[in-house]
Amino acid sequence: MRAAPASPAPSRDLRLDFFRGLALVCIFVDHIPENYLNYFTLSALGFFDAAEVFIFISGFTAALVYGRTLALRGTLIASVQVLRRAWQLYVAHIFLFMIFIAEVSYTVKTFNNPMYNEEMGVGDFLEHPHIAVVQALFLEFQPTFLDILPLYIVMLLIFPAVLVGLRWRPAVVLSLSALIYLLVQIFGIQVPAYPDGTMWTFNPLAWQFLFVLGAMLGRGEARSARRARLIELLFWPALAVAAAAFVIRLSWTFHNVWDAVPPLFQRQLWPLNKSNLSPIRFVSFLAMVVLAARWVSPQAAFMRAIWARPLVLCGRHSLEIFCLSILLSALGHFLMSEINTGFTMQLSVNVVGIAVMCLTAGMLDWYRAVQQMPITARATREGSGGKA
Repeated sequence: MRAAPASPAPSRDLRLDFFRGLALVCIFVDHIPENYLNYFTLSALGFFDAAEVFIFISGFTAALVYGRTLALRGTLIASVQVLRRAWQLYVAHIFLFMIFIAEVSYTVKTFNNPMYNEEMGVGDFLEHPHIAVVQALFLEFQPTFLDILPLYIVMLLIFPAVLVGLRWRPAVVLSLSALIYLLVQIFGIQVPAYPDGTMWTFNPLAWQFLFVLGAMLGRGEARSARRARLIELLFWPALAVAAAAFVIRLSWTFHNVWDAVPPLFQRQLWPLNKSNLSPIRFVSFLAMVVLAARWVSPQAAFMRAIWARPLVLCGRHSLEIFCLSILLSALGHFLMSEINTGFTMQLSVNVVGIAVMCLTAGMLDWYRAVQQMPITARATREGSGGKA
């Protein structure tokens, strides 16, 4: 009796790779101080930036991938896979930490500029390396730029419980997550870091709500119809919020360039607390999520265009490209500070940095395809009865 053919794997949602790749490029650009290109990144669209995009898509993708494993292979295997990914991120973070320290230290010695130690947050490591290393291993010591991976690692450590909860009691999980977020906003709860007196740049008690919300929206293709109805319901309110946020944010940008332009509602809204994911940032980002879901289909033609391919590949290899972007951002900052900050220099730093990221993503994707070639060829041969 001939076996029934296996059900085809669900097609990959290119939006996840594209927008994650776009966020990674924006993270690189935004991490370079006094960079004119900052005016054209995601932060120019509203009161959020690339960090919200990265964490939301990470939650969405985690639920999509590990939720499928949970349904097919059970809780234990799904939990082990999540924790294995958390371990991979942890190892990458420690390697990135050591390379980053070496990069800053080399720059300080080469240009004889000790101010970089404090600016990049590595001064405590150089003064008390034996303590700082231990604190880094516990994710408590987070130099400049090295603060988002610890948040992601913590999110994955709690994700097995979240994943199981979303399968059986999603309303309870989301309500509990929202309650923790509200308590942070009301009481200003922070998570202490190293050295004493500092806090986590991304408060996990607040940012977990965005991660959990992304996971809830990403669980199960069977619920896509419900998501579509929700998007249609929220479309017009989201459009109004996004338009207002864009106009206000644009007025702030023009004010920074030309003082005569009044910054709308800046006194009432500023500062936008990024550490605790202020409600203004949260609502502004969710409005853009609704609009993106409404206007961009999972297989939109523009995401298959040649110009979009590098962004898709960057998003597909997000961990490697993120780590690379951090090192390139620091290098770009050092070059601009020590040579000049003119337009030509800024353009060169941005273009070369983004090109290196995209070329690296292309190389990684090529290597992955090469690794899969023998398996694909063997499967094809077996499917044809072993005939050439």
